[in-house]
Amino acid sequence: MSVKFCPIASGSDGNSVYIGSDNAHILIDAGISGKRLEAGLISGVGVEPAALECIFITHEHIDHIKSAGVLSRRYGTSLCATAKTWAYIERHDLIGKVAPDKKHTIKSGEKLEIKDISVEAFDIPHDAAEPVGYCVYIEDRKIAVATDLGCVTDNIREKLFGADIVLIESNHDIDMLKNGSYPAMLKRRILSERGHLSNRGAGELIAEIISTRLKHVFLGHLSAENNMPIVAMDTVMSILDVNRIKVGKDIELRLAERGMPSGSLVL
Repeated sequence: MSVKFCPIASGSDGNSVYIGSDNAHILIDAGISGKRLEAGLISGVGVEPAALECIFITHEHIDHIKSAGVLSRRYGTSLCATAKTWAYIERHDLIGKVAPDKKHTIKSGEKLEIKDISVEAFDIPHDAAEPVGYCVYIEDRKIAVATDLGCVTDNIREKLFGADIVLIESNHDIDMLKNGSYPAMLKRRILSERGHLSNRGAGELIAEIISTRLKHVFLGHLSAENNMPIVAMDTVMSILDVNRIKVGKDIELRLAERGMPSGSLVL
């Protein structure tokens, strides 16, 4: 059975990741417009939006849920999130009405089966109601998506270890952020333990979870203001090099593109 992975968009202005098998198709987040997401699925993955079984929501920020309600109403796609995330979304009417039978709740540590895909939620530290990352299992393959991380916990390390593909946040360069134009309060939020993971933090996390199984790493959720692709790649690669992890030999390191699909990876 083939396993297909494709970041549709990844950045401060919108996030969505496609993961699919021969029999099932899911998204993690839908933080761009419905039109862009539909186009990205078709051009980047070759999957019609109507084929989506479920969208798994990491948390309620708009760059992760923008078109979730639209897609659910348009195609009958199920939506899944934690209980407190659902409560926040509904209290603030962030995605409009969702049919009761299309609304599903998941707990951290719990797995939800979608045909031959198994999806497990795990806790992440971020300034949201009840944020989670996801591990996706298809036969003997494991894919992990972990963005919006204020810091790295032992649980995150445990959940990411043993994955074949990982998408990890590499949000900002610390010096660019500190010397940039953001207000002081926003800088403190991003740098806090419930904010976002830096390039250095991403490199250190990859070095900690390296295994013989991990072959593909995507750096995602890059800030448009406080990061640059070349800076993120150079910082992470230098940390991996210090840890004797050779990019191109031990692992493949790629950027998840901000405004377009990053190209499908098929296992």
